[in-house]
Order: sequence, then structure tokens, then C-alpha cells
Amino acid sequence: MSAFDASSNVVEEDFPAAKPTSKPRSIERAELDSQVVGLQNRITELTSELSNVETERVQVEESRRRLSEFEMGRGELLSELTRSLGLLGESEQSSRREAEQLSRSIGDLREALGKVESLVDIDSRRDEWKLELTRGLTTLENARMELNAARIKWPQIHNPEPPAATSLADVPLMANPLVPQSFGQLCVIGLAVTWPLLLLGLAVFLYLITR
Repeated sequence: MSAFDASSNVVEEDFPAAKPTSKPRSIERAELDSQVVGLQNRITELTSELSNVETERVQVEESRRRLSEFEMGRGELLSELTRSLGLLGESEQSSRREAEQLSRSIGDLREALGKVESLVDIDSRRDEWKLELTRGLTTLENARMELNAARIKWPQIHNPEPPAATSLADVPLMANPLVPQSFGQLCVIGLAVTWPLLLLGLAVFLYLITR
């Protein structure tokens, strides 16, 4: 027995038994916790970066929309302003020509009015009264021609139209007393018509009974 014990002690001294330890596991857990914290920080950074990118995208979209609105509005206004100026220019030229024609017409009418006002009564006792009459008639004819020409150019100086004659269709018809105007009048007329017939029938009936 002593020899066996001695040999076992020698084995234990040469090959000591390994004792359990928790140090490697503690190191692995700490590394994992550190990785988790690092990933969470990375997620936070990416989230913030994504928010910044989204904000920048919104700003870029807004800038693009405003740029498109600017370009479209500038094109539309250039076209509309050019067209409006062209139309107003044509209208101005037309109004200017019309004003010039109106001024000439006013001058011609004033001249004709002055000539007509300068006419005097014809004295048939004078020797040259026929010549004066011819001149007066010529002046009146020329003034009438000027007036007719002005009436053709300017419709606003036309003679007012005479009032239109009232047609018979526009005159309201008087109510006929024999024509019923309401349901009550119709009932009264019906009763007035049938009442003599009722009396005649009653008289015939009484006559037949008394016979």
C-alpha cells in the first residue's frame, strides 16, 4: 500500500489537476458588451446622419421646386407681357388713327357749321338774289354731305331712332266678364245655367204626380 501511495503522489506532483477559472468568460462578455455599445453608438450616428440627409433632401427638393416655378413663371410672364404689349401697341395705333380721323371730322363739321351760320336770309328784291340762293343751297348741300360722312364714320352721332310703335300684341286685353277667371266663378256660372233646368224638371215632376 505504501508503494501505491508513493506512486500516486508522484503522479499528482508531475501532473497537477487543472482548477476551473471564470476569467476567459468574463473577458468575452466584456468584449460583447463593448461591441453592443459600439453598435448602438453607430446606430445613433447613422440615424442622425440619415436625419440630416433627409433634411438635406427636403431642402434640395424645395429648391428644385422653386427653381422650376421660377423658370416656368418667367417663361409665362415673358410670353404674356410680350403678347399684351403687342396688343396694346396695336390698340394704341388704332386709337391714334381713330383720334386723328375724329379730329379731322370735328374740324370739317365746325367748318360746315361756320359756313351755315354765315348764311343770311335771301332778299328776293335784290338783283343778285338768285346767285346768293344758289350759293346758299350749295353751302347747305356741302354741309349735309359732311354731316352724312361723319354719321357713317361715327355711329354715335346718328339720329335717335323713333320710338317703336306699340303692337296690338303688347297691349293687355281687357278681362271678358263672360269668361270665368277662377274656379269659384266657374261654379257660379254652372249653377246659374243648371238652376232653370232643375226648376223645369221639378215642375214637370209635380205636374205628373198631380194628374
